[in-house]
Order: sequence, then structure tokens, then C-alpha cells
Amino acid sequence: MARTVFCEYLKKEADGLDFQLYPGELGKRIFDSISKQAWGEWIKKQTMLVNEKKLNMMNPEHRKLLETEMVNFLFEGKDVIIDGYKPVE
Repeated sequence: MARTVFCEYLKKEADGLDFQLYPGELGKRIFDSISKQAWGEWIKKQTMLVNEKKLNMMNPEHRKLLETEMVNFLFEGKDVIIDGYKPVE
């Protein structure tokens, strides 16, 4: 049986993640209250951020920026904004 959580991003019950994907307290918070669907949406945004801003995951400042954007996206309802990017309509 699938594990369900009340997803803070979707604001409804949904299938939870199978295991903790991010370390530490933030990882536990994500595991406890973010759904697979919401995590998938974040991964798309994360990929865009890394590519468009040319982030280097070896750089602690870049990792911190990505983590801040992740919290804003998943828990605070803020969309990821990339200067110059316009979605296809």
C-alpha cells in the first residue's frame, strides 16, 4: 500500500515519497509533507535553475541558493523565476 501524506505544496492528500531524498531536518520535513507529484514538479524547476543559472553543485553558495529556492517552491508557494525565461504557451 502506498504511503500518503498531506502535501503542503498540493494542499491535499497524495502519495508520499518512498524514502527521504534530502538530508537533515529539511529532508525529514520534505519526506513527511511533500508528495511524489510535488517533488517531481520541483525536480523540473531545479533542472531549469541549474541549467539556466549555470549552477555548480560543488559551490556551497550555489547549493544554498538551490536549497532556498526549493523551500520557497515546496513550502511557501513561490514559483521559481529565471530572468529571461518565458514558458511556451
